[in-house]
Amino acid sequence: MSWTQVYVPAGGLLLSALIAAVPVVALLGLLAFTRVPAHLAALAGLAVSLIVAMTVYKMPATLAGLAAIVGAAYGLFP
Repeated sequence: MSWTQVYVPAGGLLLSALIAAVPVVALLGLLAFTRVPAHLAALAGLAVSLIVAMTVYKMPATLAGLAAIVGAAYGLFP
């Protein structure tokens, strides 16, 4: 399966950068303002990043899931 990443999916660089920052803002917002435990905030950040990748960047769900698995494996076994 191939997929070509589009770096500016929203038409403008600023808007695309703001959309790409949404998962980080969600993670840090949950940690700082709602005092959610770190493991739950990380899972929420993962969910938001998968949603952004599949909806805005049009990444296939299979590749998004595989990327999440590879990222988790890299985090567990550096």
